[in-house]
Amino acid sequence: MKAASDQVREMVMAALGEAVSAGELPAEPIPAFTVEIPGDTSHGDFAANVALVSAKAFHCAPRKIADTVLAHLRFEDTFFTRAECAGPGFLNFFLAPQWFAGALAEVAAEKDHYGRSDYGRGKKVMVEFVSANPTGPMHMGNARGGALGDCLASALDAAGYDVTREFYINDAGNQIEKFGISLEARYLQLYLGEENAPLPEDAYQGLDILEHAKAYAAIHGDALVKADCAERRKALVDYALPLNIAGLKRDLAKYRIEYDVWFPESQLHNDGTIDKILAVLKDRGMTYEKDGALWLRLSSDDESVPEAERMKDEVLVRANGIPTYFAADIAYHYNKFAVRGFERVIDVWGADHHGHVARMKKAMDAVGLSGDALDIVLMQLVRLMKDGQPFRMSKRTGKSVTLNDLIDEVPVDAARFFFNLREPNSTFDFDLSLAVEQSSQNPVYYVQYAHARICSILRNLKNEGVEPRECTEQELLLLTAPEETALIRQLAAFPGEIVEAARCYDPARLTRYAIDLATSFHKFYNACRVKGEAESLTQARLALCLAVRTTLKNDLALLKIDAPESM
Repeated sequence: MKAASDQVREMVMAALGEAVSAGELPAEPIPAFTVEIPGDTSHGDFAANVALVSAKAFHCAPRKIADTVLAHLRFEDTFFTRAECAGPGFLNFFLAPQWFAGALAEVAAEKDHYGRSDYGRGKKVMVEFVSANPTGPMHMGNARGGALGDCLASALDAAGYDVTREFYINDAGNQIEKFGISLEARYLQLYLGEENAPLPEDAYQGLDILEHAKAYAAIHGDALVKADCAERRKALVDYALPLNIAGLKRDLAKYRIEYDVWFPESQLHNDGTIDKILAVLKDRGMTYEKDGALWLRLSSDDESVPEAERMKDEVLVRANGIPTYFAADIAYHYNKFAVRGFERVIDVWGADHHGHVARMKKAMDAVGLSGDALDIVLMQLVRLMKDGQPFRMSKRTGKSVTLNDLIDEVPVDAARFFFNLREPNSTFDFDLSLAVEQSSQNPVYYVQYAHARICSILRNLKNEGVEPRECTEQELLLLTAPEETALIRQLAAFPGEIVEAARCYDPARLTRYAIDLATSFHKFYNACRVKGEAESLTQARLALCLAVRTTLKNDLALLKIDAPESM
């Protein structure tokens, strides 16, 4: 589809060039124009608005410009047979039957690789997503972020980028101190009672903290009761944190997410990266000291900057000498770009971090890197619904829904598909009832059923002694019904959809594409018989079915969703 679209643009530019040379149009710069697929392809497969946008530059009526371009269009050795002017001056282009045959042949030739391209040209890209706090179980936001980030990474990989999936383990700083305090209180309560070891109000309240304390006590007994406070907390954290991290890996694997790198924050503290970054910022004059703390200068005296966009300075090192999370975050992103050489870094964050985006980008500029190479995908919240009502189902805390709770309730296929039904920055309701429903109303079931239906067609014909074979171009040219050509157009759009999903950081394009392709196939199935036609037409339609099966399977594979052969 992209090749055909590009060819329309080339044909129009060549025709304009000839018209100018012939003195039929003035030699003026040609304004930017669009080439798009019209909503109703019976009026053309592609439409160009060049005549409308050029009217002012050429001091000429759009219809006259369109007619002049039409007179100079050359269709030899192109994908098109003709073009016509419509409405106020749109140029509509009609694809040749050979293009449709060629599109099917390409799917058959590419097979499992169909849809992949070299658009990204091997550019080294990291997608960091989930990076849940390892002090507790993952929640619904992590469930959406996991499906979104993983499928975005798949789209980038299929679009030709060199992709790394990364999980940042926050195993240092305030949250680990809080984890230690929480574990200590629960551990001491086992031996001293709750009244003698109260749980601080800001401590972690989850039952998982108590379970860790009990498990440690079952192994080591009361050995830590009389130990030094720092020693006790360290021992409890050293015991519980690896178990939590192992749990994160286990739960994410169950969710079909495998990371290339698990990067611990503690590494940045231990290998001197944070100290190095602080030194770089000082040398570049980006820091100052105030109230015993070290600050990063982010504010500006530029009055042209709107008040809402002005940033405040941020603390890098507290008065007690401990670096802030922001300092570690700067060091971490410096490591991504300067140490490991990623050309682009994509972070998937919750929408509540929107205020941190500009600060992080400016911090990259401050250390001598490019904030423009850091992209943040902000993800909105999800509301669980069941039978039309908000639903809570956590079995562990009674407060929030964990990832494990969710995939115990609905199939992984449904969870991953549903979380990618909407753009990342849109809120949506996750309908638990719909996710388990086996009907066409359930979008993932609807798509999987299309794949299974094709497999059923092939099985039934095989039982009757009919098997697909390679078709000639002349046989593929028999596919002229509107439902057939519409389906082939849909197949041809797949590589472009992957590129757009990667370019726009929107894996929801892949789920929408799967639904649209399934819809086109069901329409074809209801309108065009595969069995009972002349042998050549049956084989051509079988080739079309196989192309749809291949493309559906490839799309679902990017989403890490099963493509069942029967349902």
